[in-house]
Amino acid sequence: MAFMLKHMIGGQLKDLTGGLEEKPEGEKTEAAAKGMTQEEFEQYQQQLAEEKLERDANFAQKKAERATVRSHFREKYRLPKSELDDTQIQAAADDVELPTELAKMIAEDNQEEEHKQSVLGQITNIQNVDMDQLKEKAQSTLEDLKQTAEKCDVM
Repeated sequence: MAFMLKHMIGGQLKDLTGGLEEKPEGEKTEAAAKGMTQEEFEQYQQQLAEEKLERDANFAQKKAERATVRSHFREKYRLPKSELDDTQIQAAADDVELPTELAKMIAEDNQEEEHKQSVLGQITNIQNVDMDQLKEKAQSTLEDLKQTAEKCDVM
C-alpha cells in the first residue's frame, strides 16, 4: 500500500520539486544494481577473484603440460628447443610431468626402437631370413669353436 502511495504521489512530488532531492537512477551502486547489499557484493567480488585465480592457475598448468610434451618430442626428433616452451614450464610452479598415458606410449615406443636398433631387430627387418635357422647355425658355430678350443694345445 505504501508503495502504491509513493508511486502515485512520488511522481507528482518529483515534478514539483524538480527531482533535486533524490538520487538519479543512473548513479546507483553496483551492489544495488544487482540487488545485493554492499557486504554480499564484496563477498561475490572476492569469490569471482578467487575463481579467476584458480582458472588461471589451471590454465597455466595445462600450458606447461603441453609445453612439456612439445619439448619431449623436440628432444626425441632432435628439433631445436623453444624458449616459449621453457618459459611456460618455468611459469608453472608445480612439477610438470608428461601425462601418464603419454608416458606409457613413449615407453612402449622406446622399447620397440631399442629392439629395432639391436642386431636381431635389424636382422628381422631383412626379408627372406629364417631366424630359427640363423640361431641354430650361430649355436652350432659356437659349439664348434668351443670344441676346437678344447682340442687346441695352446689354449
